[in-house]
Amino acid sequence: MAPTIGIIGSGLVGGSVARLAVDAGYNVVLSNSRGPESIAELVQELGPSARAATVDEAIEAGDIIALPVPLASFEALPADKLAGKIVLDQTNYYPEFWRNAELDAGKLTSSELVQRHLTGSLVVKGLHNLDWNHMYSNARPKGDAERTTLPIAGDDPAAKRTVVRFLEAVGYDVIDAGSLAESWRIEPGTPVYFWPYAPAIPDGTPGDEAKRIYLERPVPPVSAEAARTMIDSAQRPSPVGGTLAGMPPAHVAIFMDQASAGTVNK
Repeated sequence: MAPTIGIIGSGLVGGSVARLAVDAGYNVVLSNSRGPESIAELVQELGPSARAATVDEAIEAGDIIALPVPLASFEALPADKLAGKIVLDQTNYYPEFWRNAELDAGKLTSSELVQRHLTGSLVVKGLHNLDWNHMYSNARPKGDAERTTLPIAGDDPAAKRTVVRFLEAVGYDVIDAGSLAESWRIEPGTPVYFWPYAPAIPDGTPGDEAKRIYLERPVPPVSAEAARTMIDSAQRPSPVGGTLAGMPPAHVAIFMDQASAGTVNK
């Protein structure tokens, strides 16, 4: 039987994770806070390997539980039901949307914060450092010259191996960035976060044209060697966390379009 990916969050990122998983032969159980009926259209698009469910049902079914959700919602996650589960933490800290004093002070990483809440889970940071558009379009078969490398971090070796198998199956090579305490090396504001996985837009390109190029232009692959260099050379950002101003402008413009349409976390 094919493994199952349980997804908590069916917005743009969750939809991309689901498409990758289905294409790779995984079963997918999608959930969100609004109920299965709100995911019917997406599930129909994904086909027979996907189904909509409640959050609890997605957790129960999943061999890996993906969290394509805002970090601010981590305390609402059912720690008791997620106990024993491998949790793919796709959250990122953006203080302009939600602040946390411990994160601001650098006392722990965002994934350590999630792991502290999910005491019985095996949290692995990954699939968090590129946008929903390129998450799907950048994926390539194993051995393809254009296949790119993504980082992960986690404390449990077996859980990391499971996540590596998943990411390799859906179209990426993987490099280990260390423990959750070291996951700041792959958080917003570090060299391996986002920019290497986004296309370059020529200076002065008008807004609509910039968005078109951003969505359509191929992204050069990130080699394992380049990813390792970026991870090892990272310096812990201060202040901690990402900003919209620090993201590619075309990405921000597309994000704001989607936010206005109400589809970012739909």
